[in-house]
Amino acid sequence: MEIGDRIDEHIAQDFDEREVSVGQAVKAMVLNGFGFVQQRLYLTPQFFERVPTERLIGEGVRPKNLNEGVLGRALDDLFEYGVTELFRDLAAQAGEKLGLGSRFAHLDATSFSFHGEYDSGGGPKDGVICIQQGYSRDNRPDLNQAVLDMIVERKAGLPVLMKPLSGNVNDSGSFPELIDRHVEHLQNVHGFDYVVADSSLYSADHVEKLTENGVKFVSRVPETISEAKRRIQEAEIESMDSLTEGYRGEECRSEYGDTEQRWLVVYSEEAEERARESVREKVQKEHEEEAKAFSKLTRREFACREDAEQALEEFEAALQASEFARKQVTRATHYALEESSSPGGEGNRLKETGKVEWLIEGALVPSEERKANLLKQKSLFIVATNELDEEKLSAEELLRGCKGQVQVERGFRYLKDPRLLADSMYLKSERRIMAALMIITLCLMVYSTLEWRIRDGLQAQDLTFPDQKGNPTQRPTARWVFERFLGIHALFEGQKRLVLNMKDRHIPILTVLGQRYGRLYASRPP
Repeated sequence: MEIGDRIDEHIAQDFDEREVSVGQAVKAMVLNGFGFVQQRLYLTPQFFERVPTERLIGEGVRPKNLNEGVLGRALDDLFEYGVTELFRDLAAQAGEKLGLGSRFAHLDATSFSFHGEYDSGGGPKDGVICIQQGYSRDNRPDLNQAVLDMIVERKAGLPVLMKPLSGNVNDSGSFPELIDRHVEHLQNVHGFDYVVADSSLYSADHVEKLTENGVKFVSRVPETISEAKRRIQEAEIESMDSLTEGYRGEECRSEYGDTEQRWLVVYSEEAEERARESVREKVQKEHEEEAKAFSKLTRREFACREDAEQALEEFEAALQASEFARKQVTRATHYALEESSSPGGEGNRLKETGKVEWLIEGALVPSEERKANLLKQKSLFIVATNELDEEKLSAEELLRGCKGQVQVERGFRYLKDPRLLADSMYLKSERRIMAALMIITLCLMVYSTLEWRIRDGLQAQDLTFPDQKGNPTQRPTARWVFERFLGIHALFEGQKRLVLNMKDRHIPILTVLGQRYGRLYASRPP
């Protein structure tokens, strides 16, 4: 992918005075950043003590050259150039080399936590983000954090754009700004037709602004919007058209945000099955609370039947998770003990006092209607687009675009794997933190590219690679491939080179990746 060379073309530096160029330093951090040998990115100098750096990084680059000072200054250089702009160029070159083409660009955000104190007074300035507390996706609200916005393409999950942001930035504010600044690049360079995002993108203002700027979007509609609630309540699942296996849908038009849109109300069998148990537990818990309230009501005494019936009617009207199996209002007569004058109390008897009270009796059971309504609500969701031409974007394609959002979510899971970075990073400079976020996104770019090439090549050449159980597969993860390539060594005797521990299982991977890889792993006679 020529990442190192491309960086050195962009960043001015005196190569005669440097033992390691910025591009080589980045290459070293990316190679180490995969982290699958339990050496995290911030331990790069120690990692390369046992690695043939001249073979991997460049001629004359020795492990001692990859020290914290060299790597730190490289991070400073990346910041000074502009990490978002530089990454955008590297991703464009990668996409061009791979020949990837997708109609959908998937946008999302995540956060990274940091220990230590950072000066965030006065807010961001001079392009430097603030490391501060904000909404934590890691459930660590006690830690300062930075936010990372990222856009990936659909086919390989290749990140094409990244932007570090201050820790208190929310998605609804950052997404439209990122799209607006880079939409022309996304359309012209990568050929994206639609920007896909979760419901954070969707608001009346954003919908209107995106449409005015000529941006076509695909977005989940928040369930809190009144019109969306009504559409879901009115939806008839049985009458919906089949979209793909496990999905049905029906289209309607909306003018939310004064913008004409197509809304696709989607039913998911998988979502229904996933929600079934949680719905049962939720209704049961609500029912138990209502049963306690009814128990209190049955202990009240009413002066007349009308009062008791009115209280029962009001209680029933307020029920959400329960319904009556039986109910009634009964007359309660009060008695008093009339003592007899006979010796020993013989002849004592109960006598009506004349006071009459009315009581409520009944039995509550969980509401089947409540269960059905909740299950329906959790089985349905709405996807919106301002692409009104169904020939350009059919309902099936609209659903596929929405489901492709898993690619960016998968990328974030990779970035936050503790084998890539420590759970909380310890970099002291906000500038270097911004550059480090670019480095780990480059790690994802290389990882996604390699995994896509391996899988595509195995399928194209009808080859396989053994999975964790030893069964042949054409879709191994790059992580598993990395682990299976550990323990391969090169032994040099003069001009002779022997590659040790090569196994038959390695051959299919080298075959699909091409001759260059084959040469790297080949022994060389004297």
